[in-house]
Amino acid sequence: MAESISSIEARIAKVSRKTKETDITVELNLDGQGNYDIHTGLPFFDHMLESLSKHSRIDMSISCKGDLPIDDHHSVEDVAIVIGQAILKALGDKKGIERYGWALIPMDETLARGAIDLSGRSVLIYNASFGRPEINGFSMEMVEHFFISLAEHLKANIHLEICYGKNTHHKVEALFKALAVSLRLAVKITSGQMPSTKGVI
Repeated sequence: MAESISSIEARIAKVSRKTKETDITVELNLDGQGNYDIHTGLPFFDHMLESLSKHSRIDMSISCKGDLPIDDHHSVEDVAIVIGQAILKALGDKKGIERYGWALIPMDETLARGAIDLSGRSVLIYNASFGRPEINGFSMEMVEHFFISLAEHLKANIHLEICYGKNTHHKVEALFKALAVSLRLAVKITSGQMPSTKGVI
């Protein structure tokens, strides 16, 4: 008899990472309501992570103490690493998940497209450009690097693209929301079966 969806154990995880550059803890619940408590020292980055939590409906608590007097690189990269590790840990053996998710997200004049496969294989395909180099201390080059690090440690195929748009804030936020909605669909429990002909992902 197939395992009922309601009998699946709680999908929660806590992961910490401490280096000479950062001290990060992420706690999350894949079956949450999108509640968040996020503090990275980078206000715009916090705003993007809040959008990721809210629109994925994954509850997230994220604390990061990083070497921001140097720059934002280590903090953004390491937060992505720990989020990826925490989601992967919470997914367990991935039995019953939808696995795939995709979204088309409008934000005013901007349209972003995203898709994800929780395949166990790490790939990022990314197509976006921005009209200014940073927003309030958050470097635009770190947007792609965040998604690269997330894909690597979540072991997922992630495809993100700005179809069109002008405003840099809108473009970045639309990308994070496209990932969030894609992730919400992909992590959802829809059966008691492994979503792969291989029997494992």
